[in-house]
Amino acid sequence: MTVDCDGKLHPQALEGIHLFNAGEFFEAHEALETAWRDEKGDIRDLYQGILQVAVCFLHITRGNYDGAVKVYGRSMKWLNDLPDVCREVQVAKLRNDADAVMDELRKLGRERINEFDSSLFRPVVLNEKREWTCDRCGARMHEKNCKVTCPNCGNRFDCSDLNIYFD
Repeated sequence: MTVDCDGKLHPQALEGIHLFNAGEFFEAHEALETAWRDEKGDIRDLYQGILQVAVCFLHITRGNYDGAVKVYGRSMKWLNDLPDVCREVQVAKLRNDADAVMDELRKLGRERINEFDSSLFRPVVLNEKREWTCDRCGARMHEKNCKVTCPNCGNRFDCSDLNIYFD
């Protein structure tokens, strides 16, 4: 499988991630499903994987042990073949966080699912990528080793120039 992990997230995927991080797992599922339907290609696997983790967490909040275990297995089928970071999503962290949730759920078992500590639900983390727009020509600028350059007009600056110090 070859996934285009360098592109941007679909707007509804980004919305779904924000909802996921707010603990609104059903709504996250809906937004991610819209992104999944709208997209073409293997990037859909990323959206499907995050969506399934949201559904797994939803099942836990509703006390559905069997549903959580089943959907967790599905989510890993989608996420395991993805690189550690894809479209700025820290996929490896998401997999590890979901594994930790399931480890705790299995310790509790079906009978004690209502004792699950929801603070174990961790957010989907996006890499913070600093991006600049050239003030001369409006093109997207690129950073390498703290040197920011416009590929269109050659405008340049050092990213440390952006730091503002107060005495």
